[in-house]
Amino acid sequence: MKGWQFTETHKPLQLVEQADPVAKPGHVVIDVKACGLCHSDVSTMEHESWLRLLQRTPIILGHEFAGGVSAVGEGVTKWKVGDRVGACPMHGPDGTGPGYGRDGGYSTKSTSHEDMLVAVPDNVTFAQAAAGTDAGMTSYHAMMVAGIKPGMKVGLIGIGGLGQIATRVAVVTGCEVYCASRSEKNREAALALGALEVAENIKEFKKKKLDVIVDFAGAGITTIDAMKTVRLGGKVVVVGMVEDYANIDTMMLITKQLSVVGSNGGTIEDIAAVYKLIDEGKLDPALMEIPLENVMDGLEMLKAGTNPKRFVAVTKDEENPETYPVWPF
Repeated sequence: MKGWQFTETHKPLQLVEQADPVAKPGHVVIDVKACGLCHSDVSTMEHESWLRLLQRTPIILGHEFAGGVSAVGEGVTKWKVGDRVGACPMHGPDGTGPGYGRDGGYSTKSTSHEDMLVAVPDNVTFAQAAAGTDAGMTSYHAMMVAGIKPGMKVGLIGIGGLGQIATRVAVVTGCEVYCASRSEKNREAALALGALEVAENIKEFKKKKLDVIVDFAGAGITTIDAMKTVRLGGKVVVVGMVEDYANIDTMMLITKQLSVVGSNGGTIEDIAAVYKLIDEGKLDPALMEIPLENVMDGLEMLKAGTNPKRFVAVTKDEENPETYPVWPF
C-alpha cells in the first residue's frame, strides 16, 4: 500500500510505500476509495500543540474516509468482504482513531474496528461518504449540540466544507439561517443552500437576536464576535480550531448570561443521519475530487483558504481508470 505519512511538525507529508495492513480480531481492512482533506491535518502539520493528539509517529494521516471491506478479522460478524462502509474518525474500542492512533485514509488501504463503521447507501458515492464521516458528522453533531429546532434563528461562522453542510442541516430542519464568511464565493454558496442572509462578519446580524451561533472558524476573534452578536441568554458553539486560544470577555459572558460550549466530532449515528440526508437528496456536499497523489497540493490550498469546496482524494479505479480525476490547477 502507499500513503501520505506525517513525521514531524513543519515538514510536508511524504508519500511512502509499506506493507498492506492485516485484519486483527474484531477489525476489518478497507480498500480506501475516497478520503476527505481536513483542516485538522493542516493544524497537525503546522502547530506543535497538535502533537499531543497523535498516539504515534510516523503515521499516515487522513481521518475522513470510505471504501470497500477487503478483509475481515477473527470474530467480525457485522461486515463481510465487499461491503461499502464509511469509517467513523472517533476513537474506537481499541483506543485508536484513524490518522491519530493508527494509519489513516490518505492511503490505498486502512483499517477499522467493526463497531466504528457505517454502511454507505447505494445512492451515496464514496466521495460523499468520505466527507460524511468527519465533515458531515462534525457539522451535524454541532447542530445537535446547538439544539436547533424549527423556527430558531441560527448564525454560522465559516462557510467552508463543514459550514456548508451545517447550513443545509439547519435549513432542512426549518431554521432561519444567517451565515458569515470572508469569502464571497462561500457567501454565495450559503445563499444557494437556503441561508436567508449572508455577511462578511457575524456582527452584522446583531439586530437579528440570533438564538445560537456556531463558530466553524475558531479563529479567536470569531468566537468573541459570536458572543457579542448572539442574543441575551443565547448559546455559542465552538467547532473550529484555527487558533488555540480566544480571550473571553467574562463580563459579557456573565451579563448576557451566555452559554459557550465546544463540540468535537460526533457518533456513528450522526454519520448515518448525514448519509440518510444525502440518500434522500436533501444534502449534497460541495466536493472536489483530486488524485491521491495530490494530497499535499490540496492541503496547501486548504491552508490558503482558496477553495470553497471540500477536497476529497480518491484512489484509482483500475476497472474504470478514466474516472480518475486530474489535478485541476
